[in-house]
Amino acid sequence: MTIMDRKLKGKIISTPPIDNDPTAASRKQDHIELAFQSQIENGKLDQRFYYEPLFQAHPERNSLNQFSFLGKEMRCPLWVSSMTGGTALANTINHNLARACKDFGMGMGLGSCRQLLYSDETLADFDVRNQIGDDLPLYANLGIAQLEELIADNDLQRVNDLVHKLRADGLIIHVNPFQEWLQPEGDRFKIAPIQTIETVLNFVNFPVIVKEVGQGMGYHSLKALLQLPLAAVDFAANGGTNFSKLELLRSDSLKQSIYSQLAYVGHSAEEMVQLCNRLKEELGDKIKCQEIIISGGIKNFLDGYYLINSLNFSCIYGQASAFLQHARGSYEELYHYVDAQVQGLELANAFLRIKD
Repeated sequence: MTIMDRKLKGKIISTPPIDNDPTAASRKQDHIELAFQSQIENGKLDQRFYYEPLFQAHPERNSLNQFSFLGKEMRCPLWVSSMTGGTALANTINHNLARACKDFGMGMGLGSCRQLLYSDETLADFDVRNQIGDDLPLYANLGIAQLEELIADNDLQRVNDLVHKLRADGLIIHVNPFQEWLQPEGDRFKIAPIQTIETVLNFVNFPVIVKEVGQGMGYHSLKALLQLPLAAVDFAANGGTNFSKLELLRSDSLKQSIYSQLAYVGHSAEEMVQLCNRLKEELGDKIKCQEIIISGGIKNFLDGYYLINSLNFSCIYGQASAFLQHARGSYEELYHYVDAQVQGLELANAFLRIKD
């Protein structure tokens, strides 16, 4: 007997619910085929977090809290760490990155601006203020060797001119003794970098950030920097792109065999977080630098989320090579990369807690 026949006999027939998921069958087939590839071994579990799935709904987009950093309001705790400047791709890379900063509320450090000290020939490659806008932090970048040379020549005014023509908020000083030593064209420091930094701070009237370039910094260097009136310290820890190793790869085989182990000297971002937390307790009111950019070896949003929630300073996290990989071509590729990372941070905020 058909359903219609039964209705005709006066019986009320309930119609079964309709499955509105047309992908259910194929999805379940995927689950069957991929089940054995999707098992996670206990030893590979990420031990940094408590996963708490009960207390939040899925986060809405743009749910990250706006916050103040380097005197400006940011919407995402992510920093575009300084890239190498002066290449044919610099214009595309810098303008793509600045545009992403605008779209997602991030801050940006430019690559080395050394060539702009004496010429404006490549200014267009670095002049990204219009792309990033006035409301987000943008910093120029010079090496300690260039600053030492300018001080010796009584020519530090060029630094003021550089920051002014880039419409930057301030200057990043990168400190790189190992890189300079290993670089075939490298400079030699004649005075201690801390003295050069102090001289620059006494001369300029804009914020200054100090960073390493892939080795990180130890207890005594961090202690000295935190007691200076810096806008921030940028870790540039060992674990990401290491410029000592990079310069060795450009060098001769003899130099590589002698100095190769220098690339493995340094400090991880996690160790530097621990050192800064220790120094905050030890130094107390002596600390003048209150903000930190955690960078070096941060591969993904989980690394960043863990580290910024472990450090007892106002902080954000920075990436360089990860951005560089996606910034050399179309802006759409970079946009999707950053957007996925921001969504990951929103998800982490909702469901993850740092283990003590």
